[in-house]
Amino acid sequence: MNEPTPPLARNRLMRALYLVLGLILLITGIIGIFVPLMPTTIFLILAAWCFSKSSRRLESWLLGHATLGPTIVNWRKSGVIPLRAKLMACTGMAVGFLIFLFAAHPAWWLFLLVAAIIGGCAWFVLSRPSTPRPSEDAA
Repeated sequence: MNEPTPPLARNRLMRALYLVLGLILLITGIIGIFVPLMPTTIFLILAAWCFSKSSRRLESWLLGHATLGPTIVNWRKSGVIPLRAKLMACTGMAVGFLIFLFAAHPAWWLFLLVAAIIGGCAWFVLSRPSTPRPSEDAA
């Protein structure tokens, strides 16, 4: 089933800004494939969204990409985050928080603020389904 395609940005300047931002996010996501503890998927999801506002061709290319596309498509269809990605994301958040804790020696209020933000992000990641839900019309 095809979902309605969101409209491109009306303004040429906005389309150009979305395009540039999408390319930056795409490059950042690709770098994240090779750099440990750097997220990849969120940058690719955001890049696809930016391309949906600026370039149908780049959006189609990204969604149809054999390696990068399936994760984005699964996210768009049913908000799925694979279990392996959840584990990597939560591990990265925990390691990042520990580095922050021991390197910055934050005041108690900053410690609590950062812990709450990271905890909220971890809760969001863990609350998403790990596998696509069966579709209603597939029976």
